[in-house]
Amino acid sequence: MEQELLKVFDEQHQKIGVGTREEIHRLGLWHETFQCWFIGSHEGKQYVYLQLRSNLKKDYPGLLDITAAGHLLESETVFDGIREVKEELGIDILFEELYSLGVIKYSVTTDDLIDNELAHVFLYDCALDWEQFTLQVEEVSGVVRVEITQFVSLWQSEIEEIEIIGFEVEEDGTRRPIHQMVDKESFVPHEQSYYEVICEEMISFTSKNQLSS
Repeated sequence: MEQELLKVFDEQHQKIGVGTREEIHRLGLWHETFQCWFIGSHEGKQYVYLQLRSNLKKDYPGLLDITAAGHLLESETVFDGIREVKEELGIDILFEELYSLGVIKYSVTTDDLIDNELAHVFLYDCALDWEQFTLQVEEVSGVVRVEITQFVSLWQSEIEEIEIIGFEVEEDGTRRPIHQMVDKESFVPHEQSYYEVICEEMISFTSKNQLSS
């Protein structure tokens, strides 16, 4: 995976070359990703769905993250990003069903990488049962949902913890229910400004639309 070829861009989103994933993260080069946030209604409440990253992942194992996301390869366009949803979650959706939030730029630097992303971000309004998810366990170990109002309040620093409900797949393949409180430390450390934009867009979308339930 580290040797996958990705397109390299400047900050104005102009393609300037190609590099391996390892090289791009080591040097902090700008590259494209696909991100899809699932939202929906359950028993009259509006939720956002999160993936629990597998403990086998090199980056951010065991943390909560965007419902489905991944890098766009050198040979791919944003339309090909839909494969991430099928691969990670086992859910078939059409690109035309997605609501685009445009391209969001953000940067995260850790001891292991410099991640400068040009993220094509989408919302997907869904009505799904837990049984419909078939996880790519080497990538995703579980799926949970949280009320959108709680999610927004967390990232606006109005509350310190939120309630998540969902499931996790054990090593033997059995599903274990998840119902617990988590804080910001349980999430992949995307920039605060990124989470703020996502929260604003979710609020705007849900206020204008009746979510699927």
